[in-house]
Amino acid sequence: MRIAALGKWTLRWLRRLAAGAALAAVGAGATLYILDAAYPINLSSFEAPQSPIVHHAGGGALAERVATDEQWRRSIPMAAMGTWLPLASVAVEDERFWFHPGVDGRAVARAAWVNARSLRVRQGGSTITMQSIGMALGTPRTLAGKAVEAFRALQLERAWSKEQILEHYLNRVPLGGNVTGASMGARAWFGKRPEDLSLGEAALLAGLPQGPERLRPDRFPERARGRRAKVLARMRGLGMIDEAQAAAANASPVPTELRRSLEPRSRAEHASSWALAERPTGTATTIQPRIQNITQDVLGRHVPRLPRGAEFAAIVIDVDSATVAGYVGSADFADPVDGQVDGVRARRSPGSTLKPFIYAAAIEAGRLSPTGVLSDRPLDLDGWRPTNFDSGSGGDVSVGDALRRSLNLPAIRAAELAGLPRSIGMVEAAGIRLAQGTAADAGLALVTGAVGVSLFDVTTAYATLARRGEFIETTLFADERAGAAPEPTRAMSEATANAIFDMLSDRHRAPLVHGGPSQIGGLGFMWKTGTSSGHADAWAVGTNRRFAVGVWAGHFGGAGDPAFTGSGIAEPILAEIFARLAP
Repeated sequence: MRIAALGKWTLRWLRRLAAGAALAAVGAGATLYILDAAYPINLSSFEAPQSPIVHHAGGGALAERVATDEQWRRSIPMAAMGTWLPLASVAVEDERFWFHPGVDGRAVARAAWVNARSLRVRQGGSTITMQSIGMALGTPRTLAGKAVEAFRALQLERAWSKEQILEHYLNRVPLGGNVTGASMGARAWFGKRPEDLSLGEAALLAGLPQGPERLRPDRFPERARGRRAKVLARMRGLGMIDEAQAAAANASPVPTELRRSLEPRSRAEHASSWALAERPTGTATTIQPRIQNITQDVLGRHVPRLPRGAEFAAIVIDVDSATVAGYVGSADFADPVDGQVDGVRARRSPGSTLKPFIYAAAIEAGRLSPTGVLSDRPLDLDGWRPTNFDSGSGGDVSVGDALRRSLNLPAIRAAELAGLPRSIGMVEAAGIRLAQGTAADAGLALVTGAVGVSLFDVTTAYATLARRGEFIETTLFADERAGAAPEPTRAMSEATANAIFDMLSDRHRAPLVHGGPSQIGGLGFMWKTGTSSGHADAWAVGTNRRFAVGVWAGHFGGAGDPAFTGSGIAEPILAEIFARLAP
């Protein structure tokens, strides 16, 4: 009787317990439903700032920078993670990842038991999903923070697939220093892509998130080895690898240094800086590696010839596509004084480099013939008595000879024939952007370079000559040339452009190289030099119709030097670049 009564009592108790549990489950479910509706998960919060990257025309990295939070981070798809890293991460962080709903009750209970027995926190119960929540939302390492992670983890598992969650985790884990995520971690520690990591390398990376600084192999190699061994043992216990694989991976060396800078050495620092200033998240440029290397190498070889403290800049434009192919803004980008000044886009006095467009304006106006003559006699323009560069003057001179010799007096007479508005219009139509009001203020002194213009714009104008008078705006950005180059606008007639090209071509003269005549002529290019007042700027700009090239040398501070002449400093550099660019 007593046994039967006890059995009935036990059965009633179990029923009540089951009913209570069911009621609690329903209540918990209802609570979660209400909370889920009241506090939906914001998936945009899982987006992390990326390390912007600048590509060259070949698709490779030209430059890379840290993200806005000062972390090296570049997210990659799961397919690029390789085989070993995802396996090792799941094994050591969350072996039941593929089966739980975001919170692993078994792991939580085990961690609570271990911590209670030891009277301190020895083990955590966070799943990979919960850790992803923590990294995205920055939840505190408290019980309340864990509760938020658990709630959000349940939400995330309904919004994303397991593969998406693991991908996010691997892209966000801290891996030492300011290196975050699998892509940058593999590069920083092993110089590899994640998909190329060996088992031992992947196991070491998978173990680092537990203590990215405490386990750094460059500082604590024994700790790193010990942690790697635990990861491999866990993988072995789960049947992911065999004993021989584990032994070989444990025997592999650990890295001895973390690469402090993941930024690839760039040979186009100023172009990259410009690109990132306009496209902060990264972009593809039109820089052609071969052309960039030629430009950099030629300029580097001429550095010893420059006056002490001198700077130089050069640009190469692909004429057909109107894109920047090579770009050097200064002698040394790392120079803390002037290195980051961009000499390609800085406004300087252009000397005589604008004269071809002044002559073109007069020819287009029908006031001057390419085969005609101009007076080289002294001028007095309301008290302004301009002189030639050598202060001399002569009688009549042919248009071609006057242009090649950079004579000021005939060029001013050509501007008078064309009229100042037409002369200014031709300069701007060819691609040279003049600061508002400066051309009018300069008046006819525009002819001798009394305005500020950039090497970028002047070289663009010579590309217009190369296109036989058709102007196309030059760009550095590949997406602006995703299709064909835009429709050109005509700045001058083809006949005028061809006449100017011929007057300045190497058919009539050989360029100077290292101070003397050279046999480098005959390559079919034209060029014009310029020297600003006070010998502050030396220019040489030209084109072979395939490329337009501009070279500038001087002091960024504007100090003059007798050595700064277009023919003596810039022309030899220009000629050598054209020689290297020739097929």
